[in-house]
Amino acid sequence: MKRFLLIVVVLALALAGAWYYEQWNWSQPGPSPAYKVVMVEPGDHVSTIAQHLADAGVVSNADLFRVGLRIRSLQGELKAGEYGFPAHVSMADVAGIVASGKSIQHKLTAAEGLTSQMIYDLVKKDPVLVGDPGALPDEGTLLPETYLFTRGTTRKELLARMARAQAVLLKKLWPKRADGLPVKTTEQAITLASIVEKETALAAERRHVAAIFVNRLKLGMKLQSDPTIIYDITRGYPLGRGIRESELMRASPHNTYAIAGLPPSPICNPGKDSIDAVLNPGTTNDLYFVANGKGGHVFSATDAEQSKNVAAWRKIEQLQKQLVPLPPPVLRK
Repeated sequence: MKRFLLIVVVLALALAGAWYYEQWNWSQPGPSPAYKVVMVEPGDHVSTIAQHLADAGVVSNADLFRVGLRIRSLQGELKAGEYGFPAHVSMADVAGIVASGKSIQHKLTAAEGLTSQMIYDLVKKDPVLVGDPGALPDEGTLLPETYLFTRGTTRKELLARMARAQAVLLKKLWPKRADGLPVKTTEQAITLASIVEKETALAAERRHVAAIFVNRLKLGMKLQSDPTIIYDITRGYPLGRGIRESELMRASPHNTYAIAGLPPSPICNPGKDSIDAVLNPGTTNDLYFVANGKGGHVFSATDAEQSKNVAAWRKIEQLQKQLVPLPPPVLRK
């Protein structure tokens, strides 16, 4: 009888020790000395997940991790995804991360003013996105922004999100547009916004530039926007030189020096601010603007003022051409 009781006591102590060790081990800092990323594929068995974590050095022992999950009834809580684990993360926190389903968020930035082809190429080249991107979206149908996505997102999905984002924005802004605008459809608004986007990078100028183009459209004046010429030559890429007189006069599809009113389609994908500026432009009598040599523009309401401002800009251009950059200094040892 005493021997039996002794065995029971030993077994009880062993079980208690094992339980204590498991509890202690579950919450202790893990072995990984650095941030690690582990992919949990859809359909992975718990033992497979545990082994992947052990192989990556996130947990010290796959079997102990699997037992810990079973004890806590967490086997069915693990979710597929791409997870990041901090250095020395405990098994308890590893289980919490994988059970949360919060996969690593990757991002792709489509800058304002990019053409649909440029954005399409960014999406196509992204190493995390998967699948074929499908057909090239129409010009001006995507909303430039930084988009977050998880590994496994398809290229088609992301392009569709960009198109939906623009549609949602227009649905919000179009009913709040100013009265009397010369743009009658959202498509026309996007076309004008694309010109505003390419004319100025300064947020403080967008409503002013938009107002000038609105004034010109109302008066039946040509928009005379240089970026519309460049679009037909390079499809939105930098021209790398000045516009030639022959190009100004050429009746290309988007050349607003040659055609009246708006061009037939956008010349880029405008951002939120440019779209909003076109739908709610500033109030001004100005009809002209020209670069000021400092990254912005000088505005004017009359031909005489514009001629004076253009002459000033030509002088700045000449000075810039005369400035020859000095060679880098030679570092002597």
